[in-house]
Amino acid sequence: MKSQFGKSIKMFDSALDRLSQRDLEKDYPTEALGYKMTTGYFLIHLLSHLNYHLGQINYHRRLLDI
Repeated sequence: MKSQFGKSIKMFDSALDRLSQRDLEKDYPTEALGYKMTTGYFLIHLLSHLNYHLGQINYHRRLLDI
């Protein structure tokens, strides 16, 4: 499982490295949140959403450590 995470990280790093400033400033192709936004804005949204879920996982992990 650890190697799968490593492969995923390499894939994301590679994809993000290929994005130019111009790519980040383009409109995201769908209105995922119900309104238009740039690709960069949507990536920031995804990052903060992931952190929210990581906080939930950590909270539940602590509940199990009682």
